[in-house]
Amino acid sequence: MKVILMVLDSLGAGQLPDAKDYGDEGAFTFGHIYERCPEINIPNLRQLGYCNIEGMPGDLAVASPTGAYGKAMEVSKGKDTITGHWEIAGIKTMTPFKTYPDGFPDEFIEKYEERIGVKVLGNYPESGTKIIEDLGPEHEKTGCPIVYTSADSVFQIAANIEVIPLERLYEICQIAREMLVGEWACGRVIARPYIIDERGKRTRTSDRHDYAVSPPEKTMLDIISEAGKTVYAVGKINDIFNGQGISSAVHTEDNMDGVDKTLEAMAMDFDGLIFTNLVDFDSKYGHRRDPEGYAKAIEDFDLRLPEIYGAMKDEDVLILCADHGNDPVHSGFDHTREYVPILAYGKRVKPVSLGVRQSFGDIGATVTGLLGAGNVPVGQSFADEIME
Repeated sequence: MKVILMVLDSLGAGQLPDAKDYGDEGAFTFGHIYERCPEINIPNLRQLGYCNIEGMPGDLAVASPTGAYGKAMEVSKGKDTITGHWEIAGIKTMTPFKTYPDGFPDEFIEKYEERIGVKVLGNYPESGTKIIEDLGPEHEKTGCPIVYTSADSVFQIAANIEVIPLERLYEICQIAREMLVGEWACGRVIARPYIIDERGKRTRTSDRHDYAVSPPEKTMLDIISEAGKTVYAVGKINDIFNGQGISSAVHTEDNMDGVDKTLEAMAMDFDGLIFTNLVDFDSKYGHRRDPEGYAKAIEDFDLRLPEIYGAMKDEDVLILCADHGNDPVHSGFDHTREYVPILAYGKRVKPVSLGVRQSFGDIGATVTGLLGAGNVPVGQSFADEIME
């Protein structure tokens, strides 16, 4: 048996009760996409029950969904990628990762520059696409890497790979990862390589690499692996969990490549979990505040669902969810504190409402329950509710 868990990165299902505390009052990723793009065509997601989830646009609901559907609230403190994925996998984070709204401390930057042997540019919160346009010319002239952050706990390093080769960029990211602990703690270091394309535009490549801290306790990945089953990670999952509990991992170029590699894993002979992150929703459209592009990306994924269904064996279960919101019409360029949708499908899955789950951890608890692999630290399984 395989459970195929696909995270539609940032496809939030409406503001959480505490959204105001995060500056996210009124956020609703899918709802605002639909307002901007009312012609969005997602027949397969709708048929699963996506728009039957409480609070979703009711005019898109269907009379007889084919999947189980609901949404979950986040109990962890934060709205970042690591916090969301870790909670899905059964960890509740009560001390948020440290953020740097004014940039990283001068003392850290000075020591970091000593370690890498060159000055850095930037060191302030900014959109990744904007900062490479703003500071790209100086970076390309001086060879100094561009450092920036966001509302998340991230230290991002951007570089033109013609100026700083990819392996060197990864090396200076690893140095930052080693240093960003203790008083300078940071959730992720992210390599952000870019090129200048044929139009003369600075364009980020798919060679992004995340350097995360390891989970502080066992997750569903460890539990499944220790039960003798396979955990196959697709996309940035391996980075988010720092490889912990993962049997095999593959890099992806974009959402469609993520679907392709998920299908390849589904054809392999193993029992266990395929855990996929489709990052384009978040990185290309949420952060860039592009509701039209986001809508098209959802449509593109919707078109692939029949292929995924066709690759499933009778006992397999597909679960779709998100890890946070990233409302493309909200102010700023950061994640938004939202519920996440849950959809489950399989030949043995009953089309039932899962209501409002009290933790993302219910997803991980369900995955380990379906695989007979034990219990996660946080979460209540809904396996018995959905399986015939």
